[in-house]
This record gives sequence, C-alpha cells and structure tokens, in this order.
Amino acid sequence: MLEELKEEEIINKVGGRFKLSTLIQKRIVQLKQGSRVLVDASGNEDQMRLVLQEILQDKIFLDEDDEVQVSPDAEPVTDVPDINPLDL
Repeated sequence: MLEELKEEEIINKVGGRFKLSTLIQKRIVQLKQGSRVLVDASGNEDQMRLVLQEILQDKIFLDEDDEVQVSPDAEPVTDVPDINPLDL
C-alpha cells in the first residue's frame, strides 16, 4: 500500500475516504485521457503517486458536485511544448 494513503492528513484534506477514492479515480481517468500532470513527475510513471502528490500539494480538489477541479494557481508541469497537432 502507498504510505500516503495511510496518513490521516490526505483523508482529512479531501473530506473523507470516499471523497479521496473518488478524487483519485477521476483524476487518473483525466491523466489517461491526456490531462497534464500538475507536479514534478521526475521520471515517475506511477499515476497513483502523481495524483497523491497533486492532492497533498493542493493542486486538485473535488467541488460540491464531486468533479475534479484544478487550483487556480496550479500550472501543468511539462517539458513538452503546448502544440496543437492539427497545426503541424
């Protein structure tokens, strides 16, 4: 089990275990669909760990409709230029 999930801090930050599970699941789906990572990945390919770091660093949260929201000050971390493939 990931150590971050054993800590009460992350559970309290999100508002409970159910909300934490919901946020993790929805954010992983977003990442798989191409959303950019909001924390330094440093070669880490484990999406679960990336999502946990995004939560701990207050980059993402669930709104009142249980939808994933990105904090206004969170910017994607990437070395890839933002290019529209249709412009190529």
